[in-house]
Amino acid sequence: MAGQTSDYSNIFISGELEKDIALFKEIFKKDSVLRIKRIRARKSESFDCALIYMDGMTDSDQLNEAVIKPILTVETPNSSDGFAEYIEKQVLFARDVKKKQEVAQILQGILYGEALILIDGSTTALTVDVKGWRTRGINEPQDERVLQGPREGFEEAALLNLAMLRRKLQTPDLCTEMLRVGRRTGTLVYICYLDTLADPKTVEEVKKRIEKIDIDGILDSNYITEFIRDGQYSVFKTTGTTERPDTVAAKLLEGRIAIVVDGTPVVVTVPYLFSENFQSDEDYYLNFAVASVGRMLRFVCFFLAIGIPAIFIALSSFHTELLPTSLAISVAQLRGGVPFSPFTECLIMIFVFEILKEAGARMPQSLGHALSIVGGLVVGQAAVEARIISTPMLIVIALSGISGLMIPKLKGAVFYLRLILVFLSALLGLYGFMIGITLTIMHIISLTSMDVDYTVSLRKADFQSLKDTFWRSPWKTMRLRPYFNRNLVRKGRNK
Repeated sequence: MAGQTSDYSNIFISGELEKDIALFKEIFKKDSVLRIKRIRARKSESFDCALIYMDGMTDSDQLNEAVIKPILTVETPNSSDGFAEYIEKQVLFARDVKKKQEVAQILQGILYGEALILIDGSTTALTVDVKGWRTRGINEPQDERVLQGPREGFEEAALLNLAMLRRKLQTPDLCTEMLRVGRRTGTLVYICYLDTLADPKTVEEVKKRIEKIDIDGILDSNYITEFIRDGQYSVFKTTGTTERPDTVAAKLLEGRIAIVVDGTPVVVTVPYLFSENFQSDEDYYLNFAVASVGRMLRFVCFFLAIGIPAIFIALSSFHTELLPTSLAISVAQLRGGVPFSPFTECLIMIFVFEILKEAGARMPQSLGHALSIVGGLVVGQAAVEARIISTPMLIVIALSGISGLMIPKLKGAVFYLRLILVFLSALLGLYGFMIGITLTIMHIISLTSMDVDYTVSLRKADFQSLKDTFWRSPWKTMRLRPYFNRNLVRKGRNK
């Protein structure tokens, strides 16, 4: 009788203890961690009960002290139905007790770590919150480390993540709405926002898109992201992701919406703007002048990462007259004896660099460092000395690759744009490069995130619009929130 929890939507507790126990045994007949404990409550009269729970999902001490012991010593009323209400309100010591009758709702509770109490003669069952699974613990996210600032990160338990957010935002304005997604996993998904700041239309749009998701299971927030994002086939991210509570709190304070998925430490934030790709968590924990230098460098590095190889191919293959004479002669001499064209040479180096980068990221940390040294120094030097690769091309690809590491949020976009611009430059020279850059800008401008313009922060050439884009302004000058916000005033009387 196995199946999904929704298959039991129209089945209810019968009130016959043996029959109800048999029902749950049949549902979980191939599940060896299901535990069923019979309890006989005695005082003035006898009532038979059954406790059903999943071993490993509950706290044994809490189960014994808050459920089993109180039931064994309870003084019973005259009827079974009265007994269910009586122990719910006056006997059990658990933090949350709910009366339920539908089997589908009961199954959701059991599978999420709740204990079920069946009472002989009662058509009402009780589910008790005694969750007790182990968690990884709070650690700093590996990919979002900062030199200065909070060191805590989200973990896989959504309720603990919500508690961390609540500790950052101690206001009743913080709203949390729960949805279940996944036909078989029934994953809990929480939509978080500040009620007076978030646009109600955007909140409804997020809920509508999540409710439309029809899939067997949700195991990570990226499942949600791929279903709800704008620009499904764009190389640019239109949803933000982070594992840091302080980052999510900051985005909620700007009127954004956070999507917390149970089972993953990665939280999704929307709307997501193009300028956020160049922001770092540390920008707001350092002096604004120092942070602004890093911010501007990231914009420059984005252009270098996607454009330097293409420009080099265009100049060396089509427009050598634009190079200084001494530089053109030097490049020609260093390319002497290389069997490949600049285009082929560039493609080889790009893919070799990507292979080394991925291998270094996937290998254990100690081996990753050794691989980087061997790949970057030994292999590169050997390739140049063997005249397989020219020195100028090695320098260009290395500069482009290092620049790309400055903007990890655009990792995928950099790889594809770099290749596209290289192909166009190999075909049409600088004209092809300019066509590629123009099409890229047009594509970025056309994107949206939850129906909000992707470049809304760049549309107006005024200080308040650009204060947190190309540079990071002092906090005292950031009077307004982003323009997609329903309440723009960050500082002052209207808050």
